[in-house]
This record gives sequence, structure tokens and C-alpha cells, in this order.
Amino acid sequence: MTCRKLLLFLALASSSVLPASANLTPHKRSPNVNPPPTKRQAGAPGQPTKSGVPGTFEIVGNSGASAQQMFLGTPDRVYILDKAEGNPLQVNGYPAWGTEIDVSTNEVRGMFLYSNTFCAAGNVLANGSWVNFGGNQAVSYGGLTPTGFSQTGGPPYNDADGGKGVRILDPCDDQSCDWIDLPEMTTRRWYPTIENLEDGSLIVIGGDEWGGYVNDPSQNNPTYEFFPSQGAPIGLNILLNSMPCNLFPLTWLLPSGNLLIQSNWMAEVFDYKNAVEYPLPNIPNAVRVYPASGATAMLPLTPANNWTATVIFCGGTNLEPDQWPDQPGGASWNIAAYPADNSCVKISPDVSENWEYDDSIPEGRSMGQFIILPDGKLLLLNGANLGTAGYGNDSWAIGRSYADSPVMSPLIYDPNAPATQRFSRNGLQASTVPRMYHSSATLLPDGSVFVSGSNPNPDYDISVKYPTEYRTERFYPLYYSSRRPEPVGLPSTLSYGGPPFDVQLSAQDLASTSISNCTVAVMRTGFSTHAMNMGMRMVELATSYTGNTDGSGVLHVAQMPPNPAIFQPGPAMLFVVCGGVPSVGEWIMVGSGQIEQQPLSTAGVLPASSLPASAAANSTNGSTGTNGTGTGNTGSKSAAVQLTAGSVAWAALLGALVLLGASI
Repeated sequence: MTCRKLLLFLALASSSVLPASANLTPHKRSPNVNPPPTKRQAGAPGQPTKSGVPGTFEIVGNSGASAQQMFLGTPDRVYILDKAEGNPLQVNGYPAWGTEIDVSTNEVRGMFLYSNTFCAAGNVLANGSWVNFGGNQAVSYGGLTPTGFSQTGGPPYNDADGGKGVRILDPCDDQSCDWIDLPEMTTRRWYPTIENLEDGSLIVIGGDEWGGYVNDPSQNNPTYEFFPSQGAPIGLNILLNSMPCNLFPLTWLLPSGNLLIQSNWMAEVFDYKNAVEYPLPNIPNAVRVYPASGATAMLPLTPANNWTATVIFCGGTNLEPDQWPDQPGGASWNIAAYPADNSCVKISPDVSENWEYDDSIPEGRSMGQFIILPDGKLLLLNGANLGTAGYGNDSWAIGRSYADSPVMSPLIYDPNAPATQRFSRNGLQASTVPRMYHSSATLLPDGSVFVSGSNPNPDYDISVKYPTEYRTERFYPLYYSSRRPEPVGLPSTLSYGGPPFDVQLSAQDLASTSISNCTVAVMRTGFSTHAMNMGMRMVELATSYTGNTDGSGVLHVAQMPPNPAIFQPGPAMLFVVCGGVPSVGEWIMVGSGQIEQQPLSTAGVLPASSLPASAAANSTNGSTGTNGTGTGNTGSKSAAVQLTAGSVAWAALLGALVLLGASI
């Protein structure tokens, strides 16, 4: 056991999630270990080490295990989790159900997993450890559980029951880290949702006990609990009332400290600290939650919108509860030929209960996935025009797939563009790889997007129309080949409030734009599975600037707003974006690095923005934000920080004075 894992064990034991005598020794066979790859050069961000054609996908490697679940654990390492199945990549004679991919070299290391992680979920703690929850019972060939099959494993896979499983990983760059099995949960969770909380802990929500295409009352798990544990699971009414499509309930922590939960047609604001549920109007047009699987994301939280959370939902399937299959585990009519929805709606639940229609996407799409880019735009990729997520042994299924007609052309969504102009395909080319059920994607530090997965089959199968897919791709956004800013002075940590810091930008960095067009974005890429990235969000920090006569400049940057519900503590990437072109992301830690009530400080005051006289005539002189003092708009249901009318007015006055170049 490494020192870091020992410290983690002691911390978890002291927080009552584990008994002091718990055994953290992983159940593992000796993994295949490749020679150590070349480490990423440390230091200030420079230029990307890869070349790529903007607007295109490039096949770059092989994932080893099908990427049902995926996350970026370090700047160099993507981790993949699969279900128990017959992947050709072996770990000591057994199929690998997890892999580690070096994104610099595309080398793959097989990783051992003891229990079946089929449709598990995960997220990251404040200290940077990733935790994976739940899964399926032990299986044999074809994903079957024969009568009398032992839940502690058996041939050919020797997997164990993962329904109550809890697995933890400390990511590393030297191939020394492995998944460790922690003591099990007290309840089974297949298709749960995991969201980060303000103290850096996790909330674990919902799921069912034994799986199936949609849920049913005999196995519904309408509860939530916390990790580290705060006691027994607690009931949640929305999961009782939103059957049968209440698996992977879509959940976000709001700046108010409450949760937005969307399940089937229902939605609510949940004050989890006081266990109070506030119903919202039903979501319009379509079911967005699995297996309808619409694309969803929280839009960037910025000084311009006072760090207000707006969540967008696009696509899905417009079926009523009684139109879903009447037999758990199998569809009763040809869902694979049913058109997906193309509508987009959004809501800002801290300030309004009303749903708002946004631009529609060009074609209906189920299993589409949003990835937030550091320029504040969203990439929409993957999915299908017909059908839904899921698979089964049905005569009408496409092989086993419950979807058909893959949508391989990406879209860019610009939340700041005028209505009817927010989605665009200009300059974008289609992928050549169908990405259907069990696909995933994540942002990388160089601003490209890593894409993998697709396996609408119960086991490894390359004989069908939509086979088990191992090819990995990178998508290169339109900014990719532009000369990147090379900021100097980026911090390794961000606090909640406190003194601002200065970032130096050279004349070369600003050759194509003004420093007034530079922003600072903090990104968390999230845990990608089933067309969503749990925990993904972007926050723009408040800034002001000083332009120099030689064309260089200084960006004055506020720390995080003093409200951890805007951006939860833990690892993240920091990008400096100038004229829409991001720097290479710098890996940072937000908050204290511990699971605890985060220290808060008064926000430091940013200096007034200034430009040389010749440049000022051609640029807007001002700062972005209110010195980092914003806490996010909150509504009448807020259980955490609320802005009074006076504080809003004062923030507006400060912003106006700064925009006028006044000295405050």
C-alpha cells in the first residue's frame, strides 16, 4: 500500500465510512505493466504536443476495454471502466475490465477489477481520489447469470457481484496505481448518480437492484446516501414517483447549495441538508433521463451571469410512462425504429421555476453528449437518430441494439449567440465511428476531446452491425491549431476568496487580440458514462487587466468566488483564453484538498482595468465580474447563500465603477 493510500484509508476510517480494521488490500491478479512512458513536461503551459486538423476527428488508438465509463485522472491519464465481458486485452489470463491510457503515447495498461462494474457510476473527492459505486451481479458468457450461479464469482470471468460495490483509485502517472475495493454499500445500486458536494464529499442517488431496460417497483431503490458515510440511506420521493425512467437521475449541485434533480418527466429542487423536496414543472417535450438519454450540461458559470446555474437538455425520447416496455429487461415493441426528439430546453432553478425553450438541434438525437470546451462553447457529439440506449435479444433489435441511425456529425453550441444561431456545424466534419450505447467522452488539457466506447451488446461481440468498439478518437475544436497563449504565473491551487493573482501574457500571446479579450476558465471534466459527465462544470473567474505599451499585458485574476457550491473542491484544469483560443490547461487543486467544510475568505479587490491610450480607443476598458465576490443567483428555495437586494445593487455598482475605469 502506498503512503497516499494509507493516508486515505486513515482519513476514511476516521470519518466513519470504514471500520478501523477494514482491509484495503485489493483483490488483484498481477496486471500487465508496460515500460514507463515519457512523463509530461512540468511547468507553465506551452503549445500542444499533438497536431490535429481543426474540426475533425482522428482515430488515435485502442482502449483495451470498451469505454462504458471514463474520466481524466491526471493530465496524462484517461481511465476506463467496462462491464464484466470477454475483452481481448488480458490481465494475467483474464479479460481486462478497466484500462489506463497514456494520452501522450496512447499506450494502454490493463487494470484489474474484482466485481462487475456494469452501469456503475463515479465522481471525484476533494483530495483527488475517484470513487466508483454499484454495478451488476456476477455474470457468465453473454452477460448471463445462470441459475444457481455464485454471486462471489465463477467461470469464465471469475467476477464478483458489483451491486453494492465501492471502488477507489488514486490516479498516477507511473503505472503504480490500481483500483481498491472498499467495504460494500448496504444497498444495491445499478445506474446510480453521483454528484460532488460543497465539502468535497459525494452524494449517491437512486438506481435499481437488478437492472433491466427501465425500472420497476419490485427493485426500485428510491434513496440517497453520502460518501464518506453519514448513515443509512434516506428516501427520495421523486424517485418513487417518476417510474419507470428514474435511472441515472440527472443531478447538479446549484450555487444555492441545493440540488436540481430531473427524472422521467419530473424535476425538483432538493434541499439535501434539510431533506426537503420542492417540485418544479415537468420538463417539456421529452424524457431526457436514461434510457431516453438526452444530452445535458450545466452551462458555464461566469461573472457576466453572476455565476447563475443554467442547465440545458437536448434530445431524448417523448414516451409517456405507460409506453415503455411492460417486461423488465426487454422491449415489447420496435423502439429501435422510434424517432428521437430534437428539442432543447433549459432552466435556471435558483432564479426561476420556468422552463425555457432553446434552439432545437438539426435532427433528433438520443445518447448525444455535451462536452464543455474552455472557450465556453459546448460540443455535442455521439448518439443516434432512432431508438434509445439499451440492448436486448429482440427480433427487431439491430443485432442487440435498441438504437439505429447513428448521428456522427458533431455540433457546437454557443450559449452567447443570438437565438436561432446557437448550434453550428460550420467547419466541422463527421466522425467515421458510430458512438451509440456505452460511449463516453472527456476534455483533455490541450483542449481536444477524447472519445471512446460504444457496445450495445451483452458481451464482447464484433459480428453485429454495431460491434464492441475499442477505437479511440480525438476531436480537435476549431481553435486547436491556433497559436496558444503561454501564460506565466498560474497557481497550482485556488482558494474560495482571498487575494487575487497576476498572470503575465506576452506580446506574442496577444498578437491577434487584446488583453481585454482574455478570460480565465476553471474546468472539471467529470465522470463520463451513458451520455453524461457527472460533475462536469466550468467557472469563469473574475478578472481585470493592465495592457502594456509593448503589446504584453497582465491579467489580474480573482480566486474562486467564496461559495464552494459554485465549483466544488477537488482537482480541475485552469485555462487562459484569449480571443477564443485557450492555453493548454494547467492541473490545479481547488480548495483545501481535504473533505471538509472549505475555508472561505473575503474576495480580494481587483485593480481597475487599463490599456495604453492607443489601444484603449479600440477596446472596451473594463473587468469581467465583480472582484470574485459573486455567490451565484439564488431563488426563494435557497438553503445556502442568498444575495440580498442591497448586495446585488452594491455588486452592480462595483461592476459599473470598474467598467468606467474608476479606482475603488
